[in-house]
Amino acid sequence: MIRSLFLLVISLTSLYRPVAIQADIIDDLSSYFKAGNAKDIAKNFASTIELIIIDEEDVYSKAQGEQILRDFFVKHPPVKTSVFHKINNSPNYRFGVIILNTSKETFRVSITMKKVNNTFQITELRIEPAKD
Repeated sequence: MIRSLFLLVISLTSLYRPVAIQADIIDDLSSYFKAGNAKDIAKNFASTIELIIIDEEDVYSKAQGEQILRDFFVKHPPVKTSVFHKINNSPNYRFGVIILNTSKETFRVSITMKKVNNTFQITELRIEPAKD
């Protein structure tokens, strides 16, 4: 009897396939910022993106945004990142704040994402000096 019950439990658990939990996009972006990986960050850009970096603000194409971000990382090599805040409970909107420590100073990175064609795309990226 116990052997039969054991075999039943084993056979039922083999039918159960756990659903893979997708990592949160904000966590992924945090790791890309830590690596200074403008290319992987830009893969998540919408076709046009509002970039606010320190004191400069404009709307750019995806390619222009990647180049501007790459230039930022050259001037401010990343050392570490941490996710400070995130909103991920909406099916069509994501928002996150990442603290980016560079070799020169610390920045606050705010990321606004909207769902477009079933994927979240960055519509606004703001990088500003962190306030003490």
